[in-house]
Amino acid sequence: MANRTFDLILLPGTFAICRLDPDSPIPDLPSRGFWSITRSDDELSIVCEQEFVPSGARSEREWRCLRVAGTIDFSITGVIASFATSLAAANVGVFIVSTFDTDFLLVKTHDLESAIAALKQAGHVVR
Repeated sequence: MANRTFDLILLPGTFAICRLDPDSPIPDLPSRGFWSITRSDDELSIVCEQEFVPSGARSEREWRCLRVAGTIDFSITGVIASFATSLAAANVGVFIVSTFDTDFLLVKTHDLESAIAALKQAGHVVR
């Protein structure tokens, strides 16, 4: 969907993207806040605030997280493309986590200002 714009909310905190072996137990994480766990045959991936990185996990730290405000209907197309295209043009890498209701964009802390500028230039609102 060309020209589709969204409101994004910058979450507090700094995040990490972690990797554990595929047979690792799921670690204890806080009952509130944003975190995500994905298990595949090859790995257990965890996105969480830096302070909760599991012991022994390989991690990539210093990410900030933007949440798409509200709920995105499954029939809406081009949501991820609307963010990824703008960020790629600004040379900003992005790690995206999708949930049933919405999407979360993680960008490196040092790229946050450039990411926000690029998203705003594309018509998105960042608060």
